[in-house]
Amino acid sequence: MTHKPRRMWQHGITVARILCLGGSLFPASLTSARAQDIRGLEVCTAEKQMDRRTSCLQANVEFLQQTLNKLAHDIQDKLAADDRNLSAAQAEIAALKAAVEKLNAELAQLKPKPEPGSKK
Repeated sequence: MTHKPRRMWQHGITVARILCLGGSLFPASLTSARAQDIRGLEVCTAEKQMDRRTSCLQANVEFLQQTLNKLAHDIQDKLAADDRNLSAAQAEIAALKAAVEKLNAELAQLKPKPEPGSKK
């Protein structure tokens, strides 16, 4: 083993372990500043013991899953509200079209019909 891989193995940081333990967290756990930008995430790189780092990553994964579930629920609620608003708007447009057609028909009946022999 070369010096660099040995050092990575001693610290317990290998790409395979990071991907297995928190694949979705890998980009967020590269730097502590990036992890601190997301409220609720812990900085797992500060942990020296592998079991503590693993539980830290698992806590981050659970937090992100809960956040994603909450956001998905919020988006579904917004989409349902938008669908209701769209249906109401379509019904109103249909009613307005019917009213315009009715008014056009009444207007056509009120217009005097030109006499066949007269020119304008």
